[in-house]
Amino acid sequence: LSSSVAMASGLQVSPISLSLQAKENASGLTLSNTGDDVVHAQVRVYQWSQDGKGDQLTASRGLLASPPMIELKPGEKQLIRIIRASAPPNGIGAVEDAYRLSIDEIPVKSAEQKTGLQFALSYSLPVFVQPVGIKETSPKLQWNYTVQPDGKQVNMRVSNSGNGRAQLAKISIDDATGKNIEINPGLLGYVLPGATM
Repeated sequence: LSSSVAMASGLQVSPISLSLQAKENASGLTLSNTGDDVVHAQVRVYQWSQDGKGDQLTASRGLLASPPMIELKPGEKQLIRIIRASAPPNGIGAVEDAYRLSIDEIPVKSAEQKTGLQFALSYSLPVFVQPVGIKETSPKLQWNYTVQPDGKQVNMRVSNSGNGRAQLAKISIDDATGKNIEINPGLLGYVLPGATM
């Protein structure tokens, strides 16, 4: 008899997104280990933008994670401070800044050799920094679509000309007969200010 076993890490992250007001210099999230083994993890910060190819992440020092490397014993929790290291967006037409935190479990060779497949978790969490002088940002969406020559497919585009992100979910359209057609029942993603999806 043979069996394959899949083992997952106990690395958990809360909350799953952060938003800093312009006057806030820091925020935080909690990493916890709900598993039975020690977990090692690394936190990295990326500036997040979008273009015709999708999401673009570039290494950034605009936000800092402290500590950037952690070790959690079973049952332990660790506060990770997210510190703003650069000035918030400012000026006429300023829009919120967008970052992504990459939280990656670092596989460590265990003294006890385990059989089966082992998973290392990786999280990508959004962080938004509000512009100076604006209490709340908001998206401004423009939708358009084109029917493909075969008449069987439609390309939809949504552009955001607002000063804040839009989170898209539960997308559907009504056809010419009034029938509602579901495109995506769950979370589709974000459209950042000035971007098109």
